[in-house]
Parts: sequence; C-alpha cells; structure tokens
Amino acid sequence: QASESYGLAPPRTRSRDVPTAKFAKMSLKYVAAYMMAVLAGKDSPSAADLKKILESVEAECDDEVAGKLVSELEGKTVNELVKDGKEKLKAFGGGGGGGAAP
Repeated sequence: QASESYGLAPPRTRSRDVPTAKFAKMSLKYVAAYMMAVLAGKDSPSAADLKKILESVEAECDDEVAGKLVSELEGKTVNELVKDGKEKLKAFGGGGGGGAAP
C-alpha cells in the first residue's frame, strides 16, 4: 500500500465494517430526533416520536434502536445530560492557541 511506503498507519476500519452489537451502530440521527422532540415541547419523547421525526425527512428508523435510546434517557432531562456532558469534556482540557505567524 502507498501508506506503508510513507511510514503512515493504514486507514482505520470504519465501525460499520466491523461486526458489532446492533446498538453500537446507533447514529446521531436518533439523538438529534430526540432533541428535536424535546425542543418541540415533549419532555419525554417516545420511540414513536423519534420514528415520526426521522420518517418526516425520509430517514430510516430502527424501532429497536430508537426504543433503546428512549429507555436509556428515561427519567433524565436534556439539561442534566448536557450539564453532565460538559463536565466530562472538561477532562479533555484544551490546547493553547498557536503563536502569531511571523
């Protein structure tokens, strides 16, 4: 391969190419649909709500995956989830800006 001749690592295998558990393939479209339902006024969106939103944009919806997401988020508010996520991101820190170009 050309990448080996330059000392570069071979390209990573995409997660969809590796046989994994069905729920490991959950894409952000389910999370986005959940957030859209919350923004539309649903405090606890159902899998049917997610399916309706996804189908409105002609996206496929796996009922099992949508149901899994809804059950994982049951009893949690979006504000709590965002706050917890921000706290986790703090552990990554941040790099300083680069110096000005001469």
